[in-house]
Amino acid sequence: MELTGSHRIPAARERVWAALNDDAVLKASLPGCETLERAGANDYRASGAAKIGPVKAALQGGWTVESREAPASARLAGQGAAGPDGFAKGTADVSLASEGAETVVTWRIDAEVGGKIGALGSRLVTGVARQTVETFFGNLAREIEARPDLGAAVTEAPPLAPADEDEAPAATAPQP
Repeated sequence: MELTGSHRIPAARERVWAALNDDAVLKASLPGCETLERAGANDYRASGAAKIGPVKAALQGGWTVESREAPASARLAGQGAAGPDGFAKGTADVSLASEGAETVVTWRIDAEVGGKIGALGSRLVTGVARQTVETFFGNLAREIEARPDLGAAVTEAPPLAPADEDEAPAATAPQP
């Protein structure tokens, strides 16, 4: 399944970027989100509930920020499971462009859905997925409006941490 779209948010790009990197804002913006926590510098875990047609599913999943270029773009890889009801996995590319005092967020999602949820049919699943993304960005815009100090101090997310501790640069002692 491939989904693309854009959403106009009435805030500066730096504020939108800050919101997309704020755990509390993300939790408040994700439809049905019950828990959200960082599992590492670039990893998030979440749980929640969703209704897709006749299926009410308890979801467990997460995503990894694979790349980011503050405050312009990010690439995410994620997966979710709903027990016997199904699963989803895929990638999302998000880019932010300034248009006057507003930000246009453009997104593309490539996902695979399986199990009972996948069997519901691509039109139903695609429609629910598109509505969920639109609801997320609407909620995000409200959260940004409600938090005037968001993005005031920091406009960049921390750099990506190495995927494996063995890849981290070794500490060196000062040379005399």
